[in-house]
Amino acid sequence: MEDGTFESLGYCADTGIDEDVLQWDQRADCEVRQILDRVADKWSLLVIALLDKRSLRFTELRRAIDGVSQRMLTRTLRHLERDGLVSRTVHATVPPRVDYRLTPMGATLHSTIRALVVWTEEHQNAIAAARAAYDERTAAERQAAEREEAERDAVARAVLPARN
Repeated sequence: MEDGTFESLGYCADTGIDEDVLQWDQRADCEVRQILDRVADKWSLLVIALLDKRSLRFTELRRAIDGVSQRMLTRTLRHLERDGLVSRTVHATVPPRVDYRLTPMGATLHSTIRALVVWTEEHQNAIAAARAAYDERTAAERQAAEREEAERDAVARAVLPARN
């Protein structure tokens, strides 16, 4: 076995590379990565945010989340229910009524998401400025590279007739 390789493929403990990102393993079979992938996707974040204050029906969620398909919302809700973050209550009515709400664990995740949203709101202007500076810098670099290439082409065209 290769040095530093664990016998169990699903083992996600620290490998000694970076003490600050314990359990943030990059392998697809890692539980931590799977959970982060689930709770950090855009549809899950929106569902969790909407269910913070009250339970909602499927159709209410679908109307509130712009761009989500019925299939994707169904999948998202099933995954969140499976992970214990959302509970589903079916009422015996005609037509059947299904309500979704955050579980206590889902509510704790909402507070974490809220902190991320607050951070984003506080830094959105700085991020916009950084993006604009980056775009300007890369555009200038691209233009400089294009000018250099045009100059090389002009020199090559000037030299080729002289050689013939």
